[in-house]
Amino acid sequence: MSETDIYELIECMTTLIRSEERKKCAELGLQPVHFQILNYLSRCNKYSDTPAAIANYLGMTRGTVSQSLIILENKEYLGKSTDLTDKRIKHLRLLPEGEKVLKQARPSDLFQTATSILHSTENLSADTNVFQQALTALQKANHSQSFGVCNSCRNFSEKHGEFFCQLTQEKLSKTDSDKICQEHIPV
Repeated sequence: MSETDIYELIECMTTLIRSEERKKCAELGLQPVHFQILNYLSRCNKYSDTPAAIANYLGMTRGTVSQSLIILENKEYLGKSTDLTDKRIKHLRLLPEGEKVLKQARPSDLFQTATSILHSTENLSADTNVFQQALTALQKANHSQSFGVCNSCRNFSEKHGEFFCQLTQEKLSKTDSDKICQEHIPV
């Protein structure tokens, strides 16, 4: 499997995960950045629980993080404390309400369903791509269109150097066969 194929599979998985996160965040009145901050704070250690560390980890400006922290603090999802040694440093921690909303916002149902699908697949083999298996399981769990790369679709065929879609009964160009298709059905 080529590096590009792995990139595309990971990109598809990430898109599915982010889509599910956005849905859950909208239901809870959160912005995705708020979820990312809460999630980070649940996973970071005492040396990494500062606004600067959050900005660095998420690749965001300190201003964006600062505004988000104000909102999260006002909602009582996180608390701040001053470092005992260096009074300029503020440490952040999740409060019980923040832990509760984070748990609700995580797409755990999607992953539990995908894991069940992945484990129940009978024809898993050592030479089957684990990324493709994981993506297929996530897509089935999410009941979503796969938007996979055309040439990895069940309906894709190649004969004598020509590409063909069995679903639409149309010839495909090499360019089209290498791009994402919304009609994709995982193999």
